[in-house]
Amino acid sequence: MYAMSWDYEYLLSPVRNIFTYVLASVMSVPPSYSDLGKAAKDIFSKGYGFGVVKLDLKTKSQSGVEFNTSGSSNTDTGKASGNLETKYKMKELGLSFNQKWNTDNTLSTEVTVEDQLAQGLKVALDTSFVPNTGKKSGKLKTGYKCDFLNVGCDVDFEGPIIHASAVVGYEGWLAGYQMAFDTAKSKLAQNNFALGYKAGDFQLHTNVNDGTEFGGSIYQKVDDQLETAVTLAWTAGSNNTRFGIAAKYALDKDASLSVTMIGVGYTQSLRPGVKVTLSALIDGKNFNTGGHKVGLGFELEA
Repeated sequence: MYAMSWDYEYLLSPVRNIFTYVLASVMSVPPSYSDLGKAAKDIFSKGYGFGVVKLDLKTKSQSGVEFNTSGSSNTDTGKASGNLETKYKMKELGLSFNQKWNTDNTLSTEVTVEDQLAQGLKVALDTSFVPNTGKKSGKLKTGYKCDFLNVGCDVDFEGPIIHASAVVGYEGWLAGYQMAFDTAKSKLAQNNFALGYKAGDFQLHTNVNDGTEFGGSIYQKVDDQLETAVTLAWTAGSNNTRFGIAAKYALDKDASLSVTMIGVGYTQSLRPGVKVTLSALIDGKNFNTGGHKVGLGFELEA
């Protein structure tokens, strides 16, 4: 008599895959409020450097200290600026130190503790000092993220001003609120709302700032090579509507082309750790008279 045998592992694998997908889509940590609509923003902002010649250098020591050095020169004004940033992480203690200095002679230090007091909780102290004027400032930053929720609260000691935000996510839908409260004047300095939807290759974001500024963006990853974004903004009491279209196309694994309605950027990886960016901005209102801008950027990493 023939005995039928069942491969339960094989039979259950499709169910397990579906269950894992559902959990990944439902039980996921939403982005922070500032990162809502980030995919569309990056298409408009990254890969360009209009009117600027810029050099970025990233290195890392054997002890784990990261150094980020950058310098830029404005082709219109000739003004040069630069900054130096050092980062050091003690992963076993959940500590990270970040120190910055720029040519405006501003020193800033940030100390962060993450996932130590509680899982998902991040606490940071950010201070800055200007030696020329003696001006000092500080900010206490806190954030907590878990499934369905990402909240943050910062206290700026200058004022003091309380900044708070929260984002709730469920099955791809995102709802966020951001506010700033001036304790000295006992009034809201900022009152923003946002709503969005995020799928694997599609993102939709809308926002209302202080009840007067309305905006939205759509991001779509058409395929592995092409990404597109559309933005729309309108201010109450004004008839002017701001509209933008941008796209990024990967020519190959080492080169990409970014295009907006009036600008274009080309990024090429010459070799591992060496990247060059060329960009141009066209002044559409004064096409024949000039006013166009070009930019050049180098990124070195070792």
